[in-house]
Amino acid sequence: MTENGSLKGFPGAVEETTSEPLSFMTKFSADCMIPAATEKSIHAGNAEDINVKAIFEGANGPTTYKAEQILTRRGIVAAPDMLVNGGGVTCSYFEWLKNLDHVAPGKMTKKYEEQSQAKLLKIMGFEDEGMQLKGADELDIVYSGLEEIMCNAVKENWSFAVKKNLSFRDACFVNAIHKVY
Repeated sequence: MTENGSLKGFPGAVEETTSEPLSFMTKFSADCMIPAATEKSIHAGNAEDINVKAIFEGANGPTTYKAEQILTRRGIVAAPDMLVNGGGVTCSYFEWLKNLDHVAPGKMTKKYEEQSQAKLLKIMGFEDEGMQLKGADELDIVYSGLEEIMCNAVKENWSFAVKKNLSFRDACFVNAIHKVY
């Protein structure tokens, strides 16, 4: 990649194409597929030939409405980009909050956490002065918050899809509209 500016000619490649790169989506079977950055790459013309158990859309609406119907009929779960790609928006929200307060997440509680951990260990009989205790840093807090929000969003929308007999995408749309309402 560094030498050629692309992966063309990669020595470990089994197959190579530059004329129709989207054709790779129908050549292989896999547990999951993550189409990203190319709108309408999964469409009525190729949805029957895609051989995966689940599709997790990375961005930019890669699945057309007709393709979604075909995938649903075939039992292929398609997690929509509005949900799968929501982590980036969530982290942008965290940054916005940080900028509003001018304080990094966890800055106010880090020392308290460290002291609490030390007290707990002392109560348990550990009093090693050499122990290096540290509270959660900003990245730990961001990952923790992101995991909490994304896991809850997936559970909520999946449960809603099952309860209302909707596709995962339709459940996300209905749920979002309901929240805005």
